Amino acid sequence: MTEAIAISVHDTAPVWRGDRAGDALRRSVELARAVETLGYTRYWVAEHHSTPALAASSPAVLAGQILAATSSIRVGSGAVLLPNHATLAVAEQFGMLAGLHHGRVDLGLGRAGGGSPAAAALLGDPTGRGFDGQLEDLRAYFSGGLRGVRAVPEPEVAPRLWLVGSSADSARYAGRHGLPYVYAHAIVGGGAPEALHAYRAAFRPTAEQPEPHAGVAVIAVVSDTDERAHRLANAFVLGQIRMRTTDPNTVLPTEEEAAAHPFSPAERAFLHERIAPQFVGSPQAVGPRLRELLQQTRADELFVLTQVPDHEARVRSYELLTKAI
Repeated sequence: MTEAIAISVHDTAPVWRGDRAGDALRRSVELARAVETLGYTRYWVAEHHSTPALAASSPAVLAGQILAATSSIRVGSGAVLLPNHATLAVAEQFGMLAGLHHGRVDLGLGRAGGGSPAAAALLGDPTGRGFDGQLEDLRAYFSGGLRGVRAVPEPEVAPRLWLVGSSADSARYAGRHGLPYVYAHAIVGGGAPEALHAYRAAFRPTAEQPEPHAGVAVIAVVSDTDERAHRLANAFVLGQIRMRTTDPNTVLPTEEEAAAHPFSPAERAFLHERIAPQFVGSPQAVGPRLRELLQQTRADELFVLTQVPDHEARVRSYELLTKAI
């Protein structure tokens, strides 16, 4: 099964010390070109607000730049947090991308708003329909319109809708609504086998999705040695620690900065908690664990999030990953 597994990229456009947000966004475009040549299936971008360390606030805009810079890889959102948006605006944005890039656009959706309460208060769906209503409306916009309103441009091939979640409940929701599903192991490690089993058990076929399609999204940092992989991974985790404790507006530290940081016992515990369920190390260390996860979940697709401060090392990680599994 793992020999035929589709491998895709999840990207948050991380901003590292010494860089600007524009540098991070340009690196996302460069990475998309690189993984396309490596044979990756999709390139998805996240949605984060009021977080200077992550430049991906507008998935549609960044996806458009990546689509324009590539030729075959599918591109989309992982995920548009639908409660943050007017559904018509999402349909128009992704319909335009699908019109420009025939058959290459995915629209991954999240049920939560995410972000801080202050940011959430300035975003949101003005209709107050809730996610169920928004999903119903979105499907209507992509199949002819809703209550006399059409989402234009109307692409010949609509974006493929997905649901991204981190619980068995979200998996069952995706199954009941006939959507392909991605479980975010990168956020909640350990729940993927249960979630994907629940998804398949609840799945109801639709014309657009006659068979279940389940993915699992992980954090993976692969380098030639275990030591280098952990040095790279530690930089992002140190950034998380600082964002949660001392400076929510910080950008992410460099590899050298993280290597010199004297982690306290509590910080080391958090570091272990974040790294242990994920996949950090050499190909020889990472490969067997990833294959085991894929066998346990029977996933059809693996989404990989690699957040490291060295762009060449990031590209190399995605290259080594293809060999590892």
